[in-house]
Amino acid sequence: MRSSYGTTGMAPVLAAGVGIRHGWTWVLRAASFRLEVPEAGRPAIGIAITREAARAAVVDVLGGLARPAYGELRVLGQDLTTAQGRAAVRRYVGIARLSARPQPGRRVRGLVSHAARVANLPDRDCEVLAAAILDRLALTPWADVPVRAAPTVIVRRAKLAAAAVHEPELLLIDGLLDGLCPRDTENVAASVRDLGRDTAIVATGRDSAALALACGEVLTLADGIIVRNLAIRGPARAALGWPR
Repeated sequence: MRSSYGTTGMAPVLAAGVGIRHGWTWVLRAASFRLEVPEAGRPAIGIAITREAARAAVVDVLGGLARPAYGELRVLGQDLTTAQGRAAVRRYVGIARLSARPQPGRRVRGLVSHAARVANLPDRDCEVLAAAILDRLALTPWADVPVRAAPTVIVRRAKLAAAAVHEPELLLIDGLLDGLCPRDTENVAASVRDLGRDTAIVATGRDSAALALACGEVLTLADGIIVRNLAIRGPARAALGWPR
């Protein structure tokens, strides 16, 4: 689902001195970063965060589900320190969470088409949208397999498909690259890179090396402070199919 935002040329995510808190823990302290539009050659930003609840807190804030504790945060041109801005941005964001549990018996196609219906797109055919994203992520052969019976890597990619089926402006990924073998990590990362060709992406996870397979830039934190900014450059970017 595309808004008029994509024509503005602004950064999809722009954080200036942002603080995000989960319970008594500061997840981010005075953090400043920006996510460029996909055409700028930096398809995604990864944020390496160890604790699952802390990752969820970052995704909630970027997705307009919660407000930052302090600082300035704009997502898709909307000010997320205001209720109006958070409500406006939620419609154009897709969220793929490792912790999400599909209903028992739901098949891969059903998971994705249900997500399309929930997105409430009255002028779009949800089944056509679902078929398109399943084909794009090479999930069509698995479409009629129950999600809980599918291999872990297929389930992760199905969650990506469900989050991206309504063609969001920003895709937020929470933990989908964690805990996989190297082959499956690359498999999921390849799907993220494919979606990053035309969608802004922020991915969170425990493993900065896994995030680096999918993201052009990875932020690592210590006590909520950004201590390292790993940018993927030169030959490594070319090997991933990204512009140098």
